Amino acid sequence: MAMTRAALTDIDIRMLVKGDTPDARASAAQKICSRMDQADLDDEDRAKAQDILRIMAGDAAELVRKALAVTLRESPLVPRDVAMQLARDVESIALPILSFSPAFTDADLVEIVRIGGPVRQVAIASRPKLSEKVTTTIVEHGVEQAVKTACANDNARFADRTLQAVVERFSKSEAVLAAVAYRRVLPLAVTEKLIAVVGDELRDHLINHHALPPDLALEIATGSRERATVDLVDQAGRAPDVRSFTRHLKAGGRLTASLLLRALVQGHMTFFEWGLSELAGVPHHRTWLMVHDAGPLGLRAIYDRAELPPRLYSCFRAGVDAYHTMEAEGGELDAERYQERLLERFLTQPRAAAPEDMDYLMDKLDRLRAEIGRMDRAVGEPGPAAEPDAFQYV
Repeated sequence: MAMTRAALTDIDIRMLVKGDTPDARASAAQKICSRMDQADLDDEDRAKAQDILRIMAGDAAELVRKALAVTLRESPLVPRDVAMQLARDVESIALPILSFSPAFTDADLVEIVRIGGPVRQVAIASRPKLSEKVTTTIVEHGVEQAVKTACANDNARFADRTLQAVVERFSKSEAVLAAVAYRRVLPLAVTEKLIAVVGDELRDHLINHHALPPDLALEIATGSRERATVDLVDQAGRAPDVRSFTRHLKAGGRLTASLLLRALVQGHMTFFEWGLSELAGVPHHRTWLMVHDAGPLGLRAIYDRAELPPRLYSCFRAGVDAYHTMEAEGGELDAERYQERLLERFLTQPRAAAPEDMDYLMDKLDRLRAEIGRMDRAVGEPGPAAEPDAFQYV
């Protein structure tokens, strides 16, 4: 075996097979696994290495099997039959493999979730990647901690109906609802369900970080929900269906010049275009051409057609110009820094908007700068020291 001759010694393999004590065999197993994982194997060597892993997985000593499970927990070298054997082993051996190993199929994980018990369910829920098929099974058959862990795992994919089922099944569990609320992305229907059942703190988080259905956003904005406020500009930027959102705003009397200006100078150009389109009664593609016309007449024509206040036109012109300048400069800016730069450019223009809009934009800029500062500090701070493996031989 070329790989064995290059990376291992005959003594290592004899110690693995015939070592007098579990400690000796475990030490050999850990050494062999580490070197296997680092070796460049051809098909023949891979098959022979996997035969050695099968010997380890069948060793009577728990320490040997644990050495295999911990050392190769993320390795593609572990064959599926060995992974399944280790998954049925005692928890100290099963959990590393269940939490990380790529050897399992979705069908394997579904079966283990159904019959494997709570601890194994939680381990699977924390895996670096989960399909909708597996998360659906966790939600249907998993204990509360497993469902919470899966929902808190942003690398776990959920069907919309599955997340709705979580909210229905665990409507009294603050921990599970919080895990759902703090996911990076939520479907509108799930956000709406959550807002109806969570407390004030989670409700504020949902309103400030997730898109709301247009009718709910308007309901909250008009004060019909106690102790809740919504920034319609932020909601405009998050709306997955901007056309529907602008139509709801118009129907509710909230598609105002102030709202459009605030959105424009924060970079929500698509919303601005659709807002003008709705107010002017002009198709979006024609509105887009007029807004982005290199000459001075297009924006003025669509602005007047929308019957927006003539006194504010210069502010809108300055906002569009600042946006075009930013686009022309290009550069790699994250969303927060892009928005900060755009606001700075607008606020340094000589044309002043209404006092309440200027106050709003200055406050928004301050909040953006604070958020960027927090992000920079988080990046600059050293992370926690890595914890040692549960099993390690030196």
